[in-house]
Amino acid sequence: MQEENRGALQGIRVIELGQLIAGPFCGQLLGDMGAEVIKVEPPAVDGPNGKSGGGDPMRNWGHGEHKLWWEVVARNKKSVSANLRVPQGQEIVRKLIAHADILIENFKPGTIEKWGLGPDALHAINPRLIIVRVSGYGQTGPYSSRAGFGGIGEAMGGWRAIVGDADRPPSRMGVSIGDSLAATYGCMGALAALHARERTNKGQVVDSALYEAVLQVMESLVPEYMVGGHVRQRTGSVLEGVAPSNVYQCSDGEYLIGANQDAVFARLCAAMGRPELATDPRYATHLARGQRQKELDDLIEAWTRTLTVAEVEALMIEHSVPAGRIYGAPDMLADEHFAAREALVEVESPRWGKFAMQNSFPKFSDTPSGIRSLAPQTIGEHNAEVYGELLGLDEAAIAELKAAGAV
Repeated sequence: MQEENRGALQGIRVIELGQLIAGPFCGQLLGDMGAEVIKVEPPAVDGPNGKSGGGDPMRNWGHGEHKLWWEVVARNKKSVSANLRVPQGQEIVRKLIAHADILIENFKPGTIEKWGLGPDALHAINPRLIIVRVSGYGQTGPYSSRAGFGGIGEAMGGWRAIVGDADRPPSRMGVSIGDSLAATYGCMGALAALHARERTNKGQVVDSALYEAVLQVMESLVPEYMVGGHVRQRTGSVLEGVAPSNVYQCSDGEYLIGANQDAVFARLCAAMGRPELATDPRYATHLARGQRQKELDDLIEAWTRTLTVAEVEALMIEHSVPAGRIYGAPDMLADEHFAAREALVEVESPRWGKFAMQNSFPKFSDTPSGIRSLAPQTIGEHNAEVYGELLGLDEAAIAELKAAGAV
């Protein structure tokens, strides 16, 4: 783990009130870039069978027996506990926010206002505070009060309608792309607001809606309909009219080739030993190839099926054709380019031992991002440090808050 360089956002303090995916991923991005991220988690509550609940649900998310998502999304963060549903918990968070540059929250709109933590109240305490609000539909508009998850944003933003095969229901990605996009735009907004604050000395609200974050990456979907009446449809593994760009079966596996630009297509034809195809009127232009997309894909796959993945890959490299294998985790861990770029980094957890995860990104030449600390192992692991050193509370004061169910 990186210790010597604190990153481009060294000196920026973030309070993260969010939970699940979108808010915490925004915090992860800022933390990777060097910000001090203080994550506020709800404490466990007393029940008939003792303590129960508490903490971000992400602590228990993941696939299979080992729940490791938390280790990624909570890296570079400190955990404090605070019960936002009681006045004492709300007050201690107000005190934290007085010392913060950025607040992240992804509750249903209106929730933090009920707790006395809305933007007006917080800017009265800290006028320079930047408030990142991630929600399903945004903070305004007729749908703003509706509950919204990432998948709903993907549907409304246009993503789900065009993903999958035409004869099947809409598909989803194997990751929570709607949440991640909204978090990324929230992070971008926070960085832009930090720059604006240098001129104005004022904070502001960054409103990142899940459906609008998805809408941003929908390319020309809406203009195509407005101008030409075209409604994009699900087209499986290809983009309609963009050819050749597909996954092709080799004798021992699948391989992705993207040769949909004229000069690149000519190089693919040379690699196939069919240079005449590059000047064949049926395939010579982008429009012509798009009109004969399946015909061209079948022609290419008839060739790839006679070769192994390694043989096709060697030819693609030799002829400078964009192409690549379809990777899973084992492939990433074995790949020399991943290793050379340090795209994966190994950490050691007291619970899980040594394992690798994706490194911080993007890369900086002078102020590199990095993983400086593991995800907090327990709820409120940093209560003494944060409440003691930042707020000046002694052990007795923290114990009193704990006894009152506030932390």
